[in-house]
Amino acid sequence: MQPINNACRGWGWTPGTSSWVEPTSFALIALEAPGDVVPPEAKRRRELGEAMLYDRMCPGGGWNCGNPRVYGVPGVPLIIPTVWALIALRHHGTRSENIMSLDWLDSQIVNIQSPGSLALAKICMEMCVGRWPTGAPVLADLYERNGFLESIQVAAWTYLALSARSRWLGITAEKTA
Repeated sequence: MQPINNACRGWGWTPGTSSWVEPTSFALIALEAPGDVVPPEAKRRRELGEAMLYDRMCPGGGWNCGNPRVYGVPGVPLIIPTVWALIALRHHGTRSENIMSLDWLDSQIVNIQSPGSLALAKICMEMCVGRWPTGAPVLADLYERNGFLESIQVAAWTYLALSARSRWLGITAEKTA
């Protein structure tokens, strides 16, 4: 197992802190803004952020909050960080890391119990692969069991997951399937 490459820098939750998967993913998505919004110098910063995400991928695919290994033990990937990383990296859909992580996500969907995780997984799979697995849990069923409208964030993700407009971030990924 290789050590973390600290030369690969992403973004932290607050200025001057360590790089984490989710804020790095959010920044990479924001750097896709069209036109003159993003300065040309941002290209190198984007490359560093992408390298950081690939460097922090867990063995076997997927991401957790930021460490693929702790004290030599492989990290366990989590749904939400994996989704955001895959969305941020969707323009590299044919890379083996993306394919492996999409396979990991696909294998986990049947076990998802959280409406927020399921909504984000649905968005990611439709955006990155162009399909939602047959036999996957249904968001409405999770709502019946758990309820989730008291969370604005989860309600928004659910709306995006169920909306007919699947291209809410614009350009879709290279198809891997």
